[in-house]
Amino acid sequence: MSDSSILISRFKTEISSQILVAISGAILTILLARLLDPTEYGLLFLTISVLTVLEVFAKLGIGKSAARYISEYKEKSPSQIPHIIQTSFYVNLSTILFIVLILFLFHNQIANLLDEPSLSDLLLLGILYLLFGTLAKYSRYILQGFEEIEVAAVIHTLDRITRLLFVIGFVILGYGAIGALAGYILSFIIASAAGLIFIYYNLYGQYNKETIENGLRQRIIEYTLPLTATSTANILDKQIDTILVGFFLSPVAVGYYTISKQVIEFIEKPVKALGFTLSPTYGSQKAAGDLDHATQIYQTALLNSLLIYTPAAAGIILVSDPLIPLVFGQEYSGAVLVLQILGIYAVLQSITKITSNGLDFLGRARERAVAKGITSVLNVILNIVFIPTIGVVGAAISTVVTYSLYTGTNLYIINKEFKLDITQIIRRSILIIIVTGIMSIIVLIISLIMDGWLGLISSVGTGIVVWGIVSLYLGLVDIDTIKSGLYS
Repeated sequence: MSDSSILISRFKTEISSQILVAISGAILTILLARLLDPTEYGLLFLTISVLTVLEVFAKLGIGKSAARYISEYKEKSPSQIPHIIQTSFYVNLSTILFIVLILFLFHNQIANLLDEPSLSDLLLLGILYLLFGTLAKYSRYILQGFEEIEVAAVIHTLDRITRLLFVIGFVILGYGAIGALAGYILSFIIASAAGLIFIYYNLYGQYNKETIENGLRQRIIEYTLPLTATSTANILDKQIDTILVGFFLSPVAVGYYTISKQVIEFIEKPVKALGFTLSPTYGSQKAAGDLDHATQIYQTALLNSLLIYTPAAAGIILVSDPLIPLVFGQEYSGAVLVLQILGIYAVLQSITKITSNGLDFLGRARERAVAKGITSVLNVILNIVFIPTIGVVGAAISTVVTYSLYTGTNLYIINKEFKLDITQIIRRSILIIIVTGIMSIIVLIISLIMDGWLGLISSVGTGIVVWGIVSLYLGLVDIDTIKSGLYS
């Protein structure tokens, strides 16, 4: 099987997983919004935001560092693989236990700091969320390093399907936000157990273990530093803003912001799958001395992502009202403007999802960490300025402004590595903007003529058809390439 066929096969498995994950996540988001009142919904996701911040220090980039070295050493020195797994696992387990202890000792103080006493019990239960959630992510990174994309996809799907069942089941039984958090934890237990068992029996034991290479442990640990810096900065972008909304405003405002970001997360699943599939390939191609092939793969992925997500973002901006009140309920109408602003964020995410993780596998984690750190600190500053003055919309504006800077820096760094064809990228981007403009005009006309569910469905459906026809006419979509990808 050719390299392209292998990548397509892996991507089809991962995208199938992400589609199932997206569907289950959408159902979970909608049902939770309907079953919990806005205050309880906001408290649940405020808790998850706090736990996600703590999780950065529990995982410390250890899994990603191990994945980077696995992708490299399976090409040049497979006998070192058991040492990489063993070292990373014990170090990660130590950091997890340390952060879990911190949360146990200070969960009441965190709740009081946020002026939400109801968070205390949720954070105490969150100890298990941290433990098993971090182990689940660790196993997924290790599988990615081995390019076991299919296995990682199956376990990821198992995690999200069981999450839907457990979370909604406990909420229906009347356990509220506590029950919902317990559902998350049970799904993490299943996913982490499945991942770690597979790694131990199918990967760890298949390599002959020789004397560890001098300095390897140190390099694994040292490479966690820029990865941790990036993860910390990423959390400042994605979770601190939610916490600040809760601090300055209310759990209801947290609900508005969370709903909007979850819509963006839903549509970004395909490009997330693509980035997860391709990133270790960049590292292995570089180790094999074939950067030209890696460049071709990346540039194709970038242009196709822009072709999909630029029109998608325009569509979100145009249909967010009535999308929010129809799907989540009239009480969440305050999220409409937030979602419209975050539509721009969707385009930025389509670029970084296939770029940023790839930089880690290319050994460019330090440069990415610096860029992420600077833009994330700026994001916090803007949030502190904007949220008290213009409300939850200020958080969305801060995210878009700072993430634009980060995305541009990512492109600059990867261009230094790959030497992209800038002329082709600009030419195709102009055509993508033309497609987006034509589609947007049609969608706007339909949305002005029709309302309710009929208007929403008609707008989305017609927009997709127009996008497809114009893209084919301008040569942005090739039918033969699509067919070869489907049947390879």
